[in-house]
Amino acid sequence: MSATDSRTARPRTVHPTVHRTDPVLPRTGGPAVRYVWAITRLSLGFVFFWAFADKLFGLGHSTASKQAWIHGGHPTLGFLKFSAAGPFKGFYHSIAGAAWADWLFMLGLAGIGAALLLGVGMRVAAGAGVVMLVMMWSVVLPPDSNVFMDDHLIYALVIVGLALVGAGDTLGFGRRWSRTRLARRFPVLR
Repeated sequence: MSATDSRTARPRTVHPTVHRTDPVLPRTGGPAVRYVWAITRLSLGFVFFWAFADKLFGLGHSTASKQAWIHGGHPTLGFLKFSAAGPFKGFYHSIAGAAWADWLFMLGLAGIGAALLLGVGMRVAAGAGVVMLVMMWSVVLPPDSNVFMDDHLIYALVIVGLALVGAGDTLGFGRRWSRTRLARRFPVLR
């Protein structure tokens, strides 16, 4: 496929993929970049899975043992009841501590965390992660440190980037998972 560069009026070749002879490869797809994305994936996976484990067992970091989900606590209660501000405050207060909200939140944390740690189901994890993170961002509108941007939106962008670059293939089971019959039949599961 070729196109014309309007500045020089010379035809240029447009490649749908980066070739191994491309001098830009080490910056865009070389081993170092793949490992940086993989470590980013593992780190973000740990953030999600740690939040799940802390709320489930009350490990004492953000959740006291007596408030643990396994001891009858409500994982959504504190954040939605006491942190909610802005235009959605009423909505979040109304669902704080609801059993269905607790279950969805905990399943989301566990599922997204496990997918990121294992490197499988990255597309579904990215979609679910963006929904969860944007909702968490909307709880605290406006953010304390900025008029708009906060870490929830940054994490949402990062998780999309992880799925787009196939970060599950390095230091994960993404490549093996993508060859399974299920992932080939339903590519959204990759």
